[in-house]
Amino acid sequence: MKWMQRNIVPLCVVGALSVGLAGPAAAQVNVGDGLVNVQIGNVSVLNNLNLGVAVEIAAQICDISVSNVAVLAEQVDRSGRQRTVCETPQGPIVITQN
Repeated sequence: MKWMQRNIVPLCVVGALSVGLAGPAAAQVNVGDGLVNVQIGNVSVLNNLNLGVAVEIAAQICDISVSNVAVLAEQVDRSGRQRTVCETPQGPIVITQN
């Protein structure tokens, strides 16, 4: 009985720490993988696209230069923060991290 009283707390602490360390790794975003999503309004219409393909599509929809959209897409891929490319009657065209 004394063994259990001495060892149960350290075992619980180790178990809690191991769960805490594994949790955040599972929720990480794939930053810098060269893939992004394109949304129109609140609907994600194209998922896990290569940066080049996403840039071409967004540039065509928004009628702006490919180079400007490429800068935004690269920022999204590196930082994980979404960027709005333009506004359309259907809603904003947004590039998000996959």
